[in-house]
Amino acid sequence: MKSDKTVVLEEEYMHTEFSNAERAEILVQALPNIKKYVGKIVVVKYGGNAMINEELKQQVMEDIVLLNLIGVKIVLVHGGGPEISDMMDKLGKEPRFVDGLRVTDAETAEIAQMVLSGKVNKSLVNLLLKKGGNAIGLSGVDGRFIEAEMKDEILGYVGQITRINTDPITGLFEGGYIPVVATVGCDRQGNVYNINGDTAAAYIAGALGAERLIMMTDVAGVLRDKDNPDSLISQVTLEDAKQLFAEGVIAGGMIPKVECCIEAIDRGVKNVVIMDGRVPHSILMELLTDEGAGTLIGE
Repeated sequence: MKSDKTVVLEEEYMHTEFSNAERAEILVQALPNIKKYVGKIVVVKYGGNAMINEELKQQVMEDIVLLNLIGVKIVLVHGGGPEISDMMDKLGKEPRFVDGLRVTDAETAEIAQMVLSGKVNKSLVNLLLKKGGNAIGLSGVDGRFIEAEMKDEILGYVGQITRINTDPITGLFEGGYIPVVATVGCDRQGNVYNINGDTAAAYIAGALGAERLIMMTDVAGVLRDKDNPDSLISQVTLEDAKQLFAEGVIAGGMIPKVECCIEAIDRGVKNVVIMDGRVPHSILMELLTDEGAGTLIGE
């Protein structure tokens, strides 16, 4: 839930009329941050309410197209868990989960591939095109981009990533395209695996040596008090994270998300941000302003 302060700031922003001079001043203030990211790789993990809410989805696409146009190399990695569950329901198949991971038999793996690589991926590509961007969708099966193996027999075709082949992504960068990645992987025997989106984003960002990984979620970031949105911790070092785990501050669904952030840093990402995807234009706020957004995790 958003804090009253966040809601007020959003409403003020949406109803503020800026003069041309004020608009110019905003751009000038953003210039140092623009220079910082031009030519650099930024991976965005996209899901949650920002993906379900149509207005927010439009704004996320606008942010990504704008960053691409100013020279930032953006990779959009998306999930689609709710859409998979919806399709399973339509087909009369009940979803099952173990420790938050979807139990994926062969039929469910086919459904996941159909929904993620087809419906969700192509709808996002289409939105980016409508916003004036050049985007191409791919899954981990394309070019054997994400190689994986079975994580646990109990989970079925849930994949543990074994290798990221960055060639398909770097080839798209050279053409000026925005890669839109569905997190489906494969092995050399042709088996297809459903991959956790946060994990895939961490591995992809690491393999690409990304300047930043942005994890869009449904909370403001890491909160010292989970019931108080104003208790946001704006910056966490790896040493801080160990302490916050021990204190129980990082708990519940935030545990695997922070673990993925640490995995990304261990794999070469400079820093990671967990931020609230429900805030309009939060990606631009994070990259192009000094205050940023959410919780910055780094060494």
